[in-house]
Amino acid sequence: MANLLELQNVTKVFGGGMFSRSNVTIAADDVSFAISADRPSITAVAGESGSGKTTLARLLLGVIKPTSGNVIYNGRDVSKMSGSERREFRREVQPIFQDPFEVYNPFYKADHLLHVAIDKFKLAESEDQRIPLINEALETVGLRPEEMLGRYPHQLSGGQRQRMMVARALLLKPRIILADEPVSMVDASLRATILESIRTLNRDLGISVVYVTHDLTTAYQICDEILVMYKGSVVEQGSVERVIRDPKHPYTRLLVESIPQMRSDRAWEDGAEELMSIDESMVTTGCKFADRCPQVMDKCHDEHPPAFQLDDDRVASCYLYDDLPAVNKQAVAT
Repeated sequence: MANLLELQNVTKVFGGGMFSRSNVTIAADDVSFAISADRPSITAVAGESGSGKTTLARLLLGVIKPTSGNVIYNGRDVSKMSGSERREFRREVQPIFQDPFEVYNPFYKADHLLHVAIDKFKLAESEDQRIPLINEALETVGLRPEEMLGRYPHQLSGGQRQRMMVARALLLKPRIILADEPVSMVDASLRATILESIRTLNRDLGISVVYVTHDLTTAYQICDEILVMYKGSVVEQGSVERVIRDPKHPYTRLLVESIPQMRSDRAWEDGAEELMSIDESMVTTGCKFADRCPQVMDKCHDEHPPAFQLDDDRVASCYLYDDLPAVNKQAVAT
């Protein structure tokens, strides 16, 4: 099975440097996974705030380069692409951001973003070609062109601005959409609409989606696969049905048990950012979750556990399963 986009043993370290060994942040730690070119899917990247999921998204977009490892798109290393290859990559891998208002220039009408995309990627040669493209993209995400076009960003609701960003991505006919917390800043009444738009892109248009979220409820609603991250590492990975309904890693269990609090106090997020800003002298060679794990064993402090194959479609990095075969450290297609 061919892979469309993959991370190969990717690590991203922030801070430190030649003359500084403190305040090192390991935002992604030896992460491998892949999106199949043959089977469009929706993959969730989930975890606490500070778990490294947004860094993973930026690596997949080619916005930042890995400290080690490779980001591969269609068989080509993203960091070594030529100008034309990078242009194709930027068209075919499109982001949808958490706060769409930050993307808009308040001095331009909201549909200016759509016109810029058309001009930048030369999608239309005339106004007669441009308008049908815009109308079709807006209608696909449930917006009425006559209500959207010509209005300024502040005249649109948060849900309308977010769906306008989805429409912009659709104009480019991408193969992958990377959605970073796309519903975290809209009210509950709009979440279902935006999530259904994302599902439609996957189901009807064959677009793969990487859905970055801290909300396991929405991940379960729309995703096929899930990666659960903790302090830069993937601790459990597999089908969303198996992982959410029967979590195996102690950290995943913690998240699943916390679902009732997610929409209220989200107490499980407390202190998450502190855990990611660490002094290099305190970096453990063992499991990163050992200090919080209710099932910790002595060896958990000594060596980081490999990923063990729990089921045909699931792995977990935990010594509770060391009687099962360890997975070869290669990208696992989702």
